[in-house]
Amino acid sequence: MQRRKDNKGRVLKDGEVYRKSDGLYMYRWTAKNGKRHTIYDATLEGLREKEEKIQHDLAEGIRIPECSLTLNDLFELWRKNKVGLKEHTFANYVYMYNRFVRDEIGMMKLRDIRKSDIRSYYNGIVRNGKMALNTLETIQNVLHQVFAVAVDDEYIRVNPTDGVLTAIKAAHQYETPKRHALTLPQQQAFLNFIKKTPKFQHWLPMFTFMLGTGCRISETVGLCWSDIDFESGFITIQHNLVYHDHEVGGCYFTMSTPKTAAGKRAIPILPEVRKALEQERTNQQELELVCEYEIDGISDFVFLNRFGQPQNPQTVNRAIKRISVAYNEAELEKAEKEKREPQLLPPFSCHNLRHTFCTRLCENETNLKIIQDIMGHKDISTTMEIYAEATKEAKAHSFANLNGKLGISV
Repeated sequence: MQRRKDNKGRVLKDGEVYRKSDGLYMYRWTAKNGKRHTIYDATLEGLREKEEKIQHDLAEGIRIPECSLTLNDLFELWRKNKVGLKEHTFANYVYMYNRFVRDEIGMMKLRDIRKSDIRSYYNGIVRNGKMALNTLETIQNVLHQVFAVAVDDEYIRVNPTDGVLTAIKAAHQYETPKRHALTLPQQQAFLNFIKKTPKFQHWLPMFTFMLGTGCRISETVGLCWSDIDFESGFITIQHNLVYHDHEVGGCYFTMSTPKTAAGKRAIPILPEVRKALEQERTNQQELELVCEYEIDGISDFVFLNRFGQPQNPQTVNRAIKRISVAYNEAELEKAEKEKREPQLLPPFSCHNLRHTFCTRLCENETNLKIIQDIMGHKDISTTMEIYAEATKEAKAHSFANLNGKLGISV
């Protein structure tokens, strides 16, 4: 049987065609699903490079016909079939994708996306100030999961997001910011200032509660009176109140269970915490403040704003900032009058209050399992890290007191 040739007399392989009408080379093949597909190139050499890649992909099980799928197509597939995520986590992933990915690289075909494209996209986000590096982790999380679907379903060979964020962080010399605890004097200064300042006094029960339990802000604002058993002396942490602030869909609260089983826990009520809770109840009674705001069937929230609604975590963090600024201004003025160095409060947030409680607990408790259980840490390594940091200063102080007492001076 005579083989087909091109205009230069070169023998064409099976599936190859030279079109005299436009001078293009064409290759046709049949996919596993029985469908015929075609590619084109201006040269025979270029066509055969494409053929080689196609044959290689077919040999490795890559689904060539569907490679016209875009990243947005795969996201919708992931979105449809994803299970096992907390509702608010899933909602946040969808929101972040729609806002930052869909119109940027979402229309790119999967087959065309390389690590360099992801790297360029991430760098652009950071460089243009659209997002901080630590927030970029959310984008990485959702994209990695979407591309994992593409790999599992044999649309692509490798996940182009693998290792990219780590490389970006290294290039920007990024280090995960450490959450530092307040020192004991700073903690006491913060609470004393609130207690003595009338316009901030209504915040005292809540911040005393947080510094006396180590609860997360979502656990604190989601705390219900039914979670508190004054008789047995325990607070049960069994749900979080999550605040969503999205451009699409507006602002709203949802109730959620803790992310892990370790998050569900019972915390003993310290006398100071009991007093703070009782004071909060008294304050609300005096103001005739009643919680009529219901979220997923729950309406007996402990910490309320002046409208009888649960506190917003963002509002609480803003309150911390206002209180800290006011304290520092007063302390600077007082220190100048007393001709001494001012003892200022550093910038901090609600999570620093949790870290502060954990540090105080580590300074006074040696049983790591108890600390882990009270804090609701899933991984003991998290507890050990805070314990090591908290006891480092105590060790130094202990050794300072040993100076001259070990009988080693000569």
